[in-house]
Amino acid sequence: MSSKPHATVERLDVVRAEIEQAARTAGREPTAVTLVAITKTFGAEHILPVLEFGHRVFGENRVQEARAKWPALRARFPDIELHLVGPLQSNKAREAVALFDVIHTVDRGKIAAVLAEEMAKLGRRPRLLVEINTGAEPQKAGVLPEAADAFLTECHASHGLVIEGLMCIPPLDEPPAPHFALTAKIAKRNGLSILSMGMSADFSTAVAFGATHVRIGTAIFDARS
Repeated sequence: MSSKPHATVERLDVVRAEIEQAARTAGREPTAVTLVAITKTFGAEHILPVLEFGHRVFGENRVQEARAKWPALRARFPDIELHLVGPLQSNKAREAVALFDVIHTVDRGKIAAVLAEEMAKLGRRPRLLVEINTGAEPQKAGVLPEAADAFLTECHASHGLVIEGLMCIPPLDEPPAPHFALTAKIAKRNGLSILSMGMSADFSTAVAFGATHVRIGTAIFDARS
C-alpha cells in the first residue's frame, strides 16, 4: 500500500507541471488556473496523501458521497475547498449548500429557486456556476447555449443569486476546443470571471481557452475501479 499514495502524489505533481506549462504557453499566469482534484469513488486513504502534500481543492459528483467522507477530512484539514461538479437534485440542495464551497451545476429555474431558499435559511453562500450543455446532448444536464443569457438574468432577477461563472463538459466524440470557446464567449458577454472547463484528457486545451478551474480525477488518482 505504501507505493500507491506516493504514486498519486507523483501524478499530482505531473498534472500541476502540465497546467503550468499550458498556462505559460497561452500567455497566462499559472496561478490563474485552479486544479480541482476530482475524488469521486475514492476513499480517504487515497485522498490523505494529496492533502498531506498540500493540495486543498477537491471536487465530488454526488452529495451523498461527499457527506460520507468529507466532514471527517475537514476536521483535520479545515482549509479544504470543496466543489460539487455533478448534477444537483432539488431534494439535495440543503445538504449541498451546507457541504460545498462552490457548486458548478446550476442548470434550471427550480434548482436556482431552491438554492436561493436554502442559502437564506442556512446563512451560507457557496459560489455558484451555471452549467452549459454546449453540445445540446439530451442525456446531459445543462442550459442550452442559446438560453444561457436569459437563464443568467433569471438567476439574478428572480432568485437573487450571484452567478460567478460557467461550467461545461464537451461531448466525448467531438473536439473540445469549439465547446470551450463557446463557453468562454458566453461568460465574457455576461461579465463572468470563472470558467470551469477541462478534465484529464483535455485540460491543456481548456487552459488555452481561458479555463480558471480544471477538474481532474483520473490523471491524479488513476483509473477508477
